[in-house]
Amino acid sequence: MAEVTFLLKDLWYPSESDEPIEWISFQTSIAPPLTTTDLVHCQGFVPELVVEEKEVENFWEPVITLEDWFGEDEKLQVGKFLELKQLMEDNLKDIQLFRVGQVEIELYLIGQFNTCEWVGLKTKVIET
Repeated sequence: MAEVTFLLKDLWYPSESDEPIEWISFQTSIAPPLTTTDLVHCQGFVPELVVEEKEVENFWEPVITLEDWFGEDEKLQVGKFLELKQLMEDNLKDIQLFRVGQVEIELYLIGQFNTCEWVGLKTKVIET
């Protein structure tokens, strides 16, 4: 999905610090939906790490909402995020959002690309 890497260029996820977004993929034959335990196993997280599943819209809401005060740069960012959202919805099944950690939280927005491959976005949010 070369279109994704193009869209991710210069795209930042907003929180207390704006963070880059990366494209990830991993192989597993686990049938959807993934559980938090599945993600811990597939990503090699330590078991003590806090992992929660959240509603997918929690990822998109802060980045696709147009505000009256947005300038051209912010409007372009929203447009890129909308394209990214559509691209993922068109090409992935069973999209899920996971939050990993506390304070410096990694977000994993992933979906099933085919029977053995899960792909998606990874970024970080800071919440103090």
